[in-house]
Amino acid sequence: MALKFGVLALVEARPGKETDVWNFLSGSRDVVLGEPDTRTWYAFRVDDVTFGIFDTFETEEGRQAHLDGAIPAALAEHGPTLLAKDPDIRLIEILAVK
Repeated sequence: MALKFGVLALVEARPGKETDVWNFLSGSRDVVLGEPDTRTWYAFRVDDVTFGIFDTFETEEGRQAHLDGAIPAALAEHGPTLLAKDPDIRLIEILAVK
């Protein structure tokens, strides 16, 4: 199957919490390894305070399973202490893949 669905999430760390956000995202990799429908998963840093996650899925059901999973739940729990504002989460449709 082809990768058709994705999630792009951008988060902004609270002042002084940049390392904590880095560690949270880095540690989340182990959780995603247990999600067979999450085909690719990237955690990245855009600038000093902005971080992101990009993941891809073959089906809408796979994407929804991820959105209902442990990482979004942990982000909801820890977000108020780590993040300057609510995450910018966008559901995307993938047009082409190499």
